[in-house]
Amino acid sequence: MLKHKKLYMIVLPVIFLFTALYMLSLPNYYNCTVKLSPELSGNRSSGSLASLASGLGIDLGSAISSTSDALRPALYPELMASVDFKAELLKVKVKPKNTDAELTYYDYLKNGPNSPWWSSAIKKIFGRSSKVDTAKLDPHRMTKRQTAIARLVGKKVSCSVNKKTSLITISVEDYDPEVCTTIADSAMVLLQRFITNYRTRKARVDLEHNQKMHDEAKALYEKACQDYAQYTDANMNSFLEEVRQKRLNKETEMQLQRTIYQQVSARLKQAEMKVQEDTPAFAVVQASTVPVRKTGPKRSIICVVVLILTFIATTIYIFYKEGDLKALLSKPVPQQS
Repeated sequence: MLKHKKLYMIVLPVIFLFTALYMLSLPNYYNCTVKLSPELSGNRSSGSLASLASGLGIDLGSAISSTSDALRPALYPELMASVDFKAELLKVKVKPKNTDAELTYYDYLKNGPNSPWWSSAIKKIFGRSSKVDTAKLDPHRMTKRQTAIARLVGKKVSCSVNKKTSLITISVEDYDPEVCTTIADSAMVLLQRFITNYRTRKARVDLEHNQKMHDEAKALYEKACQDYAQYTDANMNSFLEEVRQKRLNKETEMQLQRTIYQQVSARLKQAEMKVQEDTPAFAVVQASTVPVRKTGPKRSIICVVVLILTFIATTIYIFYKEGDLKALLSKPVPQQS
């Protein structure tokens, strides 16, 4: 090794220089994390059993709620990885740091913010001229560029669920700290909205049906009241039995429509309470904050690791050149008696 010290003096500085230039060309990226805890849809009577099992390290919450809720917390990462969720996230308005322009997250990613200088140069020299993608973002019919950006969102936005505590952790990585925080908040709100829409889907359908019946019953009741009032006013001084009987029939019809209207109104109130009951509650354990320190890249650590690997590779090459590597590999291993 001392014999070939000049080789070390040439290889190590050159590798260090290229590694340093490469690492300096990479932009800084930041990470923002939010944590929230959802309300599980299990029975109250099983709450004590679930808490006892959780203390023993057993996840009974998802097993208990699986009978009444198909969208368990363990499936939330799959929900965030869906195309529909990404399409909604790409519509979010973001405002990068040190700029007054507000644009969608799709346009922000499409412009390739903070890309390395060598990447932009290669695209300009060797890149093919492509038409501008002006197609509307449709999750069921996406273009190639929209699909690529949706995959990029999957790499930047991640979700994990603690099986023991059902704690949801949403992590967003981006080159801009302001955009990173905005997307973390938006992903949390969208996830809550998706879960709430799923949990209250049947209750909202029932509410819509009851609202329609309520409007029809109200219209019939008001029409019956109007008919009774008009007939009574028109025949106020009449003492004919036919008029009296017809007025009685209209009054009976009005009372019947009132009873139906009152019953439908009670059912509408119950449907509204059912929607409120099925709406899940979320406790935000850790809110989003604008990151101050960068998450990466770890330039100094990477440079040190590359130098160590270069030193090892150079040493192996020297041993091979001197013929010592074969001798080391062919040296018999002493057997223990």
